[in-house]
Amino acid sequence: MEFSVKSGSPEKQRSACIVVGVFEPRRLSTTAEQLDEISEGYISNLLRRGDLEGKSGQMLLLHNVPNILSERVLLVGCGKERELDERQYRQIISKTINTLNETGSMEAVCFLSELHVKGRDTYWKVRQAVEATQDCLYSFNSLKTRKEEPRRPLRKIVFNVPTRRELPIGERAVAHGLAISTGINTCKNVANMPPNICNPAYLAEQAKKLAEQYSNIKVEIVDEAEMERLGMGSYLAVGRGSKNESLMSIIKYNGGDDEANPIVLVGKGLTFDSGGISLKPGEAMDEMKYDMGGAAGVLGAMHALAELQLPLNVIGVLAGCENMPDANAYRPGDILTTMSGQTVEVLNTDAEGRLVLCDALTYVERFEPESVIDVATLTGACVVALGKHATGLLSTHNPLAHELLNASEQSGDRAWRLPLWDDYQEQLESPFADFTNLGGKGAGTITAACFLSRFTKKYHWAHLDIAGTAWRSGANKGSTGRPVSMLTQFLLNRSGQEQGE
Repeated sequence: MEFSVKSGSPEKQRSACIVVGVFEPRRLSTTAEQLDEISEGYISNLLRRGDLEGKSGQMLLLHNVPNILSERVLLVGCGKERELDERQYRQIISKTINTLNETGSMEAVCFLSELHVKGRDTYWKVRQAVEATQDCLYSFNSLKTRKEEPRRPLRKIVFNVPTRRELPIGERAVAHGLAISTGINTCKNVANMPPNICNPAYLAEQAKKLAEQYSNIKVEIVDEAEMERLGMGSYLAVGRGSKNESLMSIIKYNGGDDEANPIVLVGKGLTFDSGGISLKPGEAMDEMKYDMGGAAGVLGAMHALAELQLPLNVIGVLAGCENMPDANAYRPGDILTTMSGQTVEVLNTDAEGRLVLCDALTYVERFEPESVIDVATLTGACVVALGKHATGLLSTHNPLAHELLNASEQSGDRAWRLPLWDDYQEQLESPFADFTNLGGKGAGTITAACFLSRFTKKYHWAHLDIAGTAWRSGANKGSTGRPVSMLTQFLLNRSGQEQGE
C-alpha cells in the first residue's frame, strides 16, 4: 500500500476516486462544496432527493460527476460537524477504506484528513488515517490454502492537507504511521500464529529476524540451562510441564549514546496457557494462544522503533514459555524460589504470567535501566474492570505513569490507571512463603501488579495489563496489535520526535 500527501484543489485531481465528507443534515464539507460548484449543483441535487443524509458511516459512490476529472466521487457521511471526535474520525476512515476496497478503485485522493477534529492537528489526522487504513487492509491468511483477495484492491491513497506549508508535517505523519503500522502488523502476525507453530523458539526466531534486518539490533537468547544457572526457579517452574523449552529473547536496540541508560520493555510470552494443573475451562481455550500478546506487543514496538531509527537505547525482552499439565508440571502448594531470592507459594498454576515476569524483571536489573515497562495479558479481572477498550496501567513511579497515559491519549491506544496502594499487598500474605501468587477474588488486576512490584525496587517501573485489549473474540477474532501504538508513541515522545514539524 502506497501513501502520500498533497495539497491541491479537488477539481484538479485526476484519480480513480475522490473522497469528500458530508455532514448531517445533508450539509456539504468545504471540499464537497467546491465539487458541487464545479459540477453545477449535481451533488446538492442528489442530497435534496434524499440519496444521502450525512449520518456517520453512510456512503454514496458517484460515477461520471459533471466537470470532475476523477472517475468516481465517494461521499462519506460524517455525522454532525460539531460532534466529530477522534473515535468517529477513525471509524469514518475505516469504513471509507473498506468501501474503496470494494469499488475497484485502485487509487484515491482523500480529503477527509481536512475535516475538523476537535483538539487534533494535521499530523494526528494523517497519521491516524494511515494507521486505520493499514488496520482495515490487514488479513491473516498465510495458513489458508485458498486466499480470497479483492479483484482490484486499493493500492494507493493520497491524503490532502489544507496548505502547502503543511506538506512536511503530513509527510512525517505518513512515515510515522507506516512505521507504527509495520510494528502493529508484526504483533498481529505473531500473535495470530497457532501455538503448534508459535512457541518460545518461534518467538526467538522472530527476534533474530529483526536483528538480521537492522544493523543496530543485537539479540541474545537465554535458554533453560542459563536460567538454571541464574536461579530463575519461578520462570522455569511454569514451563516444566511443556515439551517446548522456555526461552527468553533479549532484543537490544542501540540508537542513543553509549552511556545512556536503556528503556526496557518486558513482554509476557506464554505461547499457550492451558492453566497447567489448575486447568482452564474448555470453552474458548483456543484463545489462550494470545497469552503471548505482551511479547508480541514488545516485538512489534521494537520493529516500529527500528523503522523510525529513534535516537534511544531500548531493550525488548520476550519472556517465552508454555504452561501445560504434565507429570512434571508444577502444582498448587509448591513453593518456588525466584531469581531475586524471594519465595512464592503457588495457590493456582493459572496465575503463571507473574511467575515468569518476576524473574524477567529481576534479570533486567543488569542493564541498569532508565525505566522498565512490562506488558502482559495478565488478569481476567482487568477485562471485568475495563472491558476491551482500555489497557490497565499500574506504576510505582508517577512521572512514568503520566508519560504512558499521555502517549495513550495521543495515539488513541488508550490506558487507564488503577491504584497500587500498599493496602492491597496484604492480600498476598502466605503462612509458608514470603507471599503467594494469588491475591483472592477482589482487585485481581491490582494484586497481580502488587506481586510484580516486589521485584522492581531498583528502577522506575510501570505495568500494562492488556488482557482485554490484546485481542478480540467472536467471528472476527484476532490480535488487535495493541499496545504497539501506545509504546511507540511513548518512545517518540522520549526521543523528542513526537510532533509533525
